[in-house]
Amino acid sequence: MADIQRLAKKHPVLKPWDIETIVSTFDSLDLDSNRGFDQRHLVPAVQKIEPERQYDDIRAALKKVEVSRPGTVELDEFVEVIALLRESDAGSRPGGAPGAASKPAARAFEGITSDRAYERRTILQSRQNASSAHTINEDEREEFTNHINLALAGDKDIDYRLPIDPHTMQLFDETRDGLILSKLINYSAPDTIDERVLNRGRKLSPFQVTENNNVVINSAKAIGCSVVNIGSQDLAEGREHLILGLIWQVIKIGLFANIDIKLHPELYRLLEDGETLEDFLKLPADAILLRWFNYHLAAAGWHRRVSNFSGDIKDSENYIVLLNQLVPAQCSRDALHESDLAERAERMLQGADRIGCRRYVSPKTVVNGNPKLNLAFVAHLFNTHPCLEPLEESADHAELDDFLFRDEYDREARAFALWLNSLNVDPFVNYLFEDIKNGLVLLQAFDKIFPGSVNWRKVNTRTPMMRFKQIENTNNAVDIGKAHRFSLVGIQGADLTDGVPTLVLAIVWQLMRANIVQTLASLSTDGREVTDRDMIDWANKTAASGSSTRIRSFSDPSLASGHFLLDVLNGMKPGIVDPQLIAAGNTDDDLKLNAKYAISIARKLGATIFLLPEDIVEVKPKMILTFIGSLMAIDHNRK
Repeated sequence: MADIQRLAKKHPVLKPWDIETIVSTFDSLDLDSNRGFDQRHLVPAVQKIEPERQYDDIRAALKKVEVSRPGTVELDEFVEVIALLRESDAGSRPGGAPGAASKPAARAFEGITSDRAYERRTILQSRQNASSAHTINEDEREEFTNHINLALAGDKDIDYRLPIDPHTMQLFDETRDGLILSKLINYSAPDTIDERVLNRGRKLSPFQVTENNNVVINSAKAIGCSVVNIGSQDLAEGREHLILGLIWQVIKIGLFANIDIKLHPELYRLLEDGETLEDFLKLPADAILLRWFNYHLAAAGWHRRVSNFSGDIKDSENYIVLLNQLVPAQCSRDALHESDLAERAERMLQGADRIGCRRYVSPKTVVNGNPKLNLAFVAHLFNTHPCLEPLEESADHAELDDFLFRDEYDREARAFALWLNSLNVDPFVNYLFEDIKNGLVLLQAFDKIFPGSVNWRKVNTRTPMMRFKQIENTNNAVDIGKAHRFSLVGIQGADLTDGVPTLVLAIVWQLMRANIVQTLASLSTDGREVTDRDMIDWANKTAASGSSTRIRSFSDPSLASGHFLLDVLNGMKPGIVDPQLIAAGNTDDDLKLNAKYAISIARKLGATIFLLPEDIVEVKPKMILTFIGSLMAIDHNRK
């Protein structure tokens, strides 16, 4: 009774009998030991009292409430949500509460100039900072939700949470605990996460949610996502613009995974006259997709070409011709005679549907030229219907053959490229040996690791860049490396500009190692430089309680089983390794399972890891050092 009187006084918009109903409903819910319930169940709980309330209205009200436990709703907060909904009803009536934001005012605040753009965007304002706002595109939210529903349907761990309503903000509530995002990462990049490390269940503690989101963030980095300024707490709090941006990156990585000349050698057909394979490899995946699109338009005898995924596809004409060229039996050009753009787009998409490709776009997003969604649509067309003739045996393809069989450096180059991207270098590194040739990425890395080491007034930054200008930059990088005691004997700037694999890997590896050592030194009590021996001693000491094995170096053969690394992880946090999930290590499959398990547990602890399971199984010393160095940094940071 005292609670009812207190709450009625606090929320005059609610009558005592209203509060009695709210308290009674609250008590009937599945409450935890501290009398709270999972935030994901807020909408049906409110709708028990007020069935007409919409998902997004309830969610918006909750964002104005300061909850005492993230992800959990307690009685006072439940009552406040309903009070805010009642107050919004009063404020929306004629003569209602003053100060309600008008559409023109909100639009001006965000710099949105058209009614059409405004209607498809949601403005999100922070409770803590009313002047801080972000927008999300509702079409993108809707299509990304559809993608998740389709990709993850039938998954035994999350099937009860699907499908997510694409027309509401439910996506951001369902992704708070990291489980759906982890599954999405594995869909786009299979086997990135060992799902045995994930915390599952309908009720996860805040700590378990943080662990899952650590896995998400660090695994996203490992597959090439830019997650600068995104933390596990941002995911747990449902920060919409950050989550939507991360989801798009993960989806795009999956869509782009097969746009690779090693998987599709026939992409060699897209080289233009006078273009070398080296030039072609510099192209990002979206540029290759445009090249592929135009290749088919030319083959169809069509007079137009595309240079983007927005303005050039708005009228659907290029799409209609492309589909007809890919599958003429199912997709005709008849829709070209339709004058209404929306109807023409619909007819084009009906053709795409007949070949199983009606994904990511609607007539509206085609006509409006949404670049992300149209890029996704074209990538899906390529993945399902590339329609490029296989290459014939020819001496002209000798350079392609050389490239396809030159894979001895691939894994190391991949890890180093991902690490450089984690530093937020610009441009994004897609192919290491090509993308560092002008020296700009290397110089940015030096400046981030050794602030002030680069005199940017002496750096050539204008692109495209002549070769001698590129060599000036790479010579500068070599000089800075030598000044920081890098071992660069016999390496000249021209070697880096020429993309000599061993020499490029040598300088980037030393940058990566310097970054790890510098991080460890900053966390130590005396600030001295950490050596390889220090890392090995730390690993042996940390693993000692559960291991009979000690390693002498990062090339110790015993590392292949993964047992020692799992002992180190369990020494850092006893109980985090489940002994029943450790394989004996007698087969190659056992070794890979253990390595995969160790990598995912490291990410769960918050470590940024770029090596692959094969690097552990094959005992690659450089990559093992990065693994143990990252764990040591996490351990020191906790202390």
